[in-house]
Amino acid sequence: MKNINTLVKNLILIFILAASLMGEEVAAQQIKKVGTSASTFLRIPVGARASGMGSSFVSMMDDPAAIYWNPSIMSSIKSNALIVDHSLWLPGIYFDFAGLVIPIEDLGTFGVSFTILHTNEMEVTTVEEQMGTGETFTASSIALGISYSRYLTDRFSIGGTFKYIQETIFNSSATGIAFDIGTIYETPFEGIRMGASISNFGTKMQMTGEDLNIRVDPAPDQEGNNQSIVGKINTDEFDLPLIMRIGISGEVFNTEDFRFTLSADGVNPNDNSQSINIGGEIGLLREKILLRTGYNDLFLDESEKDFTFGISINEINIFGEVLFSVDYAYQNFNHFNDANRFTIKLKF
Repeated sequence: MKNINTLVKNLILIFILAASLMGEEVAAQQIKKVGTSASTFLRIPVGARASGMGSSFVSMMDDPAAIYWNPSIMSSIKSNALIVDHSLWLPGIYFDFAGLVIPIEDLGTFGVSFTILHTNEMEVTTVEEQMGTGETFTASSIALGISYSRYLTDRFSIGGTFKYIQETIFNSSATGIAFDIGTIYETPFEGIRMGASISNFGTKMQMTGEDLNIRVDPAPDQEGNNQSIVGKINTDEFDLPLIMRIGISGEVFNTEDFRFTLSADGVNPNDNSQSINIGGEIGLLREKILLRTGYNDLFLDESEKDFTFGISINEINIFGEVLFSVDYAYQNFNHFNDANRFTIKLKF
């Protein structure tokens, strides 16, 4: 009961802290930050389990989606783990993520990841040919990551990720690099964890490419100019979506046949206001069936996302020592079509 009381008190403290921070922001800032960063695909939550818990996952343990949420949590994974995540994110836009976690004794835990957001083919239209030129184009955003984590003490671990980022639309693109860093602390109170992470600290992104070339007449009032002079449209540089997360999670009940976990994250992005994500998960039948629900962007004005729920068939033994899991999550959107998330995980 003492552990439960401690967890509840800490959850309440996160709510109070976030509410006070948001109050200060509203008073001190009249210009909203929405839409002021590039590569916003880096904000899309990874893993149906995390999505089903309302994206309150910065302190949840033993899941390869930690590569995205908090790389320090990779240290809690004791065997090789593979995660593949897929969803139709918005109409005509697909999101995919793949990550591999490899623990090496006495060296730490390593990870590699690949993220891609891509569109269907679209027709090229111009002012002169509004029904289409006959050409098609696509847009995509990718991130390649290399991660590392290790325990510094028996309760505290730290981890980081280096990412290469590229966004492409037709014949133009932007590239950049970014770093993630995170920590996790397993408190002396049994089952209660505290985590923190900073994601996407890196370079600015700027679009360049052939599509920005235009024909220029430097002297339109004069005859006989060279008609093949080419100019270039200069584009602005934009920051990456820097995100700071702090969170707490813990088991309210934890027996051999039943587990109930609560989790809450405070989120502070550089391109929006602060908010809170909350979630809960129930483990049944010795962790073979997992049920969860959550709520995104609590206290955020004009939030597009709100409630989520999900289910998992967890760690079924196949092919000898290979453990297979499949996760599903439903994400409600207020104005867009709702998203269905599917994740497959293997431990081997």
